Amino acid sequence: MDKVIDKVKKAPGADGAFKALAGAAGRFAVSALSDKITKTTERLTEYAANGGGPGLLSAVTGKAKEALGGDQNGESKGQHLKVTNIVEQIDIGAPVSVCYDQWTRFTDFPTFMKKVETVEQESDEKLNWRGQILWSHRMWQSTIIEQVPDRRIVWRSEADKGHVDGAVTFHELAPDLTRMMVILEYYPQGFFEKTGNLWRAQGRRVRLELKHFARHVMTQTVLHPEETKGWRGEIHDGQVAQKEEGGDEKRQSSQKRERKSRGDADDDS
Repeated sequence: MDKVIDKVKKAPGADGAFKALAGAAGRFAVSALSDKITKTTERLTEYAANGGGPGLLSAVTGKAKEALGGDQNGESKGQHLKVTNIVEQIDIGAPVSVCYDQWTRFTDFPTFMKKVETVEQESDEKLNWRGQILWSHRMWQSTIIEQVPDRRIVWRSEADKGHVDGAVTFHELAPDLTRMMVILEYYPQGFFEKTGNLWRAQGRRVRLELKHFARHVMTQTVLHPEETKGWRGEIHDGQVAQKEEGGDEKRQSSQKRERKSRGDADDDS
């Protein structure tokens, strides 16, 4: 067998073939993680390309459930309003748990985001916001309808002049590298909102605010992660779920097992 392998190695072009094979093995080692992120990206992109609608939660979770927008007849609540779909993502050099915990500290947003002025949290699922749109100031209330630690947060909102429904998901690319994806349904009303919408100003603003968030996480939060205590409860269908005894320990143990299995797969490759 060794003689056969030696002959193959000495054959013309064999060196390039072995290099190609090694590269393929390396790519296969991360295929499972890439597949998961790609499928989520494809669902969100397809959702945005089709003009939005009531299936945002389904696009985020991959489950056939219409929980955001729409009524029993399947009519989108934005049927009579023009909707702008915004899809952005950013990679942050910090663990998923750190990024998630910082994001759930909504009242911190005004300290590092430029156009978010105040955030008041009424309860675990309800928040009151005040922000700047061009030269105007707007207030709105958001309700979280789905929240799973280290995975996703989905919300919808209400306001007199325009509102934003959306979702943010968290994906572990490596132990210290997280990808965050944000998809928003923006329903502009009022002169300033519609004027800014013509310039696609909201999409650029979301992109900038995500960069501010990443800067804050990587220059402040990662230095003292133990001081950043995020909310670790779950919300389903707009209701706070009862916390299971030992739930945090089970979640952390599950995450450790998942990371270990990934590392074993890399070693085998």
